[in-house]
Amino acid sequence: MAFRPLGDRVLVKRVEEESKTKGGIIIPDTAKEKPQEGEVIAVGPGARDEDGKHIAMDVKVGDRILFGKWSGTEVKIEGEDLIIMKESDILGVLA
Repeated sequence: MAFRPLGDRVLVKRVEEESKTKGGIIIPDTAKEKPQEGEVIAVGPGARDEDGKHIAMDVKVGDRILFGKWSGTEVKIEGEDLIIMKESDILGVLA
């Protein structure tokens, strides 16, 4: 199944963090916070301003991004946990 976000929405897959600290301590799943880093899976066509002009998206498929802790809506598509969020919820793109 293909999924295409509408407007200025982005489909993101969380990137899992290391389960060990630098000192070698293993962090159990129950103590972990959800990562705030992800990979863009799909991008909508962009928003429109008050005059109806198209505003292009700044992110593209494959970008690694940082987003806010409570950003977006969690969904399950084809058994995979993903997040749909507005482009404005994205804090930045990792280089």
